[in-house]
Amino acid sequence: MNKKYRSLSGTLFDVSNYILLSIIGIVAVLPFIYVVAGSFASDSELTQRAVFLIPKTFTLSAYAFIFSTDTILKSIWVSLYVTILGTMVNLFFTVTMAYALSKRGLMGRNTVLNMIVFSMLFGGGLIPTYIVIRELHMLDTYWALMIPGAISAFNLIIVKNFFQELPQELEEAAKIDGCTELGLLWRIVLPLSMPVLATFTLFYAVGHWNNFFSALLYLNDPAKWPLQVMLRQIVLLSQMAAGDMSSVDPQFVKQQEQSIKMAVIVVGTIPILLVYPFLQKHFAKGVLIGSVKG
Repeated sequence: MNKKYRSLSGTLFDVSNYILLSIIGIVAVLPFIYVVAGSFASDSELTQRAVFLIPKTFTLSAYAFIFSTDTILKSIWVSLYVTILGTMVNLFFTVTMAYALSKRGLMGRNTVLNMIVFSMLFGGGLIPTYIVIRELHMLDTYWALMIPGAISAFNLIIVKNFFQELPQELEEAAKIDGCTELGLLWRIVLPLSMPVLATFTLFYAVGHWNNFFSALLYLNDPAKWPLQVMLRQIVLLSQMAAGDMSSVDPQFVKQQEQSIKMAVIVVGTIPILLVYPFLQKHFAKGVLIGSVKG
């Protein structure tokens, strides 16, 4: 009787969880479905219907406008370039510094770790950061979007912890065979660290892809603006008549304002959505393994 009671309670608990998670999932997905549907609808339908999941009349005018405009297409390539190169810069500096700090015998290791933790709590501020970027002659260059955030202190600590948990016997055996530190990192440590590296690759990539504030601060040439800044310019239609978007037809944008906004959001979201499923399976393993020990 007791076994049946526990089985029934467990079943009710599972059903309740499924219902609750399904509701949360639907609530989370519905806004995106609405944006996708709105990108295929006309502006008049978006004005007349407050919420819908399927447009009455499908139109590709918003997407035709996006992909027929050199300005927006170029901004997409800029975002891809900054995301790919910036993620490579992030991984290079994070991995190399984390590997060095994972060595307990490293001179000054604790001092450097304390400085890293300090940087998580206190920052230099917007104006000092801008002055540093200016004095390094990185204004109006893509390096201004990559170098200032080349290392995330939190990610660095997680990767360092992961490296520390790798068996010391592997390192000793490799050194007996004549392997150097770089060879040890490249041939042994990195292949064993693919889960955590895949996880933070996606973290860094999403951060670069969604970043627009740094571009607004450091890029003065509109031709170098990434997609997120161009999306902001489309949302703020009052700025579209300026010369920075000379290849955009203001009259057409005014007529299809809402559908173009939604279409650009979809175009800006799809690349990350396509990458996520290939790396999602590494999330739990990569993050949790690296955070077990300090």
